[in-house]
Amino acid sequence: MRWRLAMVGKPKLPFASEGIELYLKRLRRWTSVEVVSVRGGGAADESSELERVTEGWFRILLDERGQQLRSTELARKIEGWETHGPQKLALLIGGAEGHTRELRERADWVWSLSPLTLQHEIALLVALEQIYRAYTITRGTPYHRE
Repeated sequence: MRWRLAMVGKPKLPFASEGIELYLKRLRRWTSVEVVSVRGGGAADESSELERVTEGWFRILLDERGQQLRSTELARKIEGWETHGPQKLALLIGGAEGHTRELRERADWVWSLSPLTLQHEIALLVALEQIYRAYTITRGTPYHRE
């Protein structure tokens, strides 16, 4: 399975960049993962660019209005995709203006990390940690605690 994390802008916050690199390195033990950045420029242009760089991928859109899951539920969802579902998963992270309604409607799944609005670099870091956590749950490694 392959992951493409498509976001508006490049991470600039030093602590976020460090955490993002840490979880990308950890995730690569189990899956292929890449981060693709698109230019900012308003919700319509950003959504169009995010859609372009994820053409042909199963699109998971991050939005506070999406479905919230427990970590174990996310692990089961990812495990199901690995076994029976799409092999190319794209996580779309919008900029300050968020995603357009049209892009939200075209997404294959809308996922919420929290009902709070998160800055896009923080959202990427949290999403990566949760995806990594999901892999550790399905692999039975000692990371997740309940």
